Amino acid sequence: MLTLLLETPGKLIATETPQPDSPGPKEALVRIHRIGVCGTDLHAYAGRQPFFTYPRILGHELGVEVVAIGSEVTTVAVGDRCAVEPYLNCGHCIACTRGKPNCCHTLQVLGVHTDGGHRSHMLVPAAKLHRSTKLTYDQLALVETLGIGAHAVGRAKLEAGEYVAVIGAGPIGLAIMQFARAAGARVIAVDVSASRLTFCRDRIGVDAVVDARQGDVAEQLGKLTDGNLPTAVFEATGNVQSMNTSFNFPAPGGRLILVGLVQADVTFHDPHFHKRELTVLSSRNALPSEFTAIIQLIENGKIDTGPWITHRAKLGEVTAQFESWTKPATGVIKAMIEVPAD
Repeated sequence: MLTLLLETPGKLIATETPQPDSPGPKEALVRIHRIGVCGTDLHAYAGRQPFFTYPRILGHELGVEVVAIGSEVTTVAVGDRCAVEPYLNCGHCIACTRGKPNCCHTLQVLGVHTDGGHRSHMLVPAAKLHRSTKLTYDQLALVETLGIGAHAVGRAKLEAGEYVAVIGAGPIGLAIMQFARAAGARVIAVDVSASRLTFCRDRIGVDAVVDARQGDVAEQLGKLTDGNLPTAVFEATGNVQSMNTSFNFPAPGGRLILVGLVQADVTFHDPHFHKRELTVLSSRNALPSEFTAIIQLIENGKIDTGPWITHRAKLGEVTAQFESWTKPATGVIKAMIEVPAD
């Protein structure tokens, strides 16, 4: 079957790999219909993704169809359309037993630590499939990205009416904005791209935008928050300079939630940090319950995925187009890969 392989940074090739074997007792064989391209894929292509080794089959935002199931599987059936929860956890470490499988001690993420979905078929644990009778494959492939945002907002425990700044208007930042708005927060989008800020205002419905190229960001945030600064700041750029600077943006007693991941040390000025008694949180992946909740929200019309997908390509076209998706001038919000039948 046609498979895309990231051999080394900047070298994505098309190759052939064998069709998977029959599923084991707790596995399902899935036919992949849609693959979302996310920042993790772009960072891996650029050689900047932590916890990553080459060569690797990318692809962890998946909309799939179940084509065979193992003898012990009861949660899905052949023909089901599903989103894939790509986090393969052990189930018995301290994180797993305390309800945090998203940060399992030996976590393997499809398309990052182990091979993912840039192909037509793969085997996955059936427990990692979240079915829907209503969603399209496009929508199912977006569930994982939305889950990252939902989990980050859950970590912050937002209150209705508080000011929230989201730094970075990529797909993860946009997901955070949607769930922060759903929590009743007043959301300010911060980015360096005028077109993305326009998208945030016109399509996501944020309360205000800040162009980080137009002067001091903290000063701009202060003007929008009655001089107080936001009480919660989400950093979703994966840029170390932005992450370091983000410590200046929360109000005294506020929270900083680091959602972006960078292969570097993040630093801050301790006296400035301490005098404001900031709370700093990391946010990693999402929980199984968040996948279920997001599917229900989309099915009920509470989340509109329509604006997200700006670029498309078939699997066989991706090697020629992937490089362009890494360039801001291309204007990609979310690229979606379609996998034709073999």
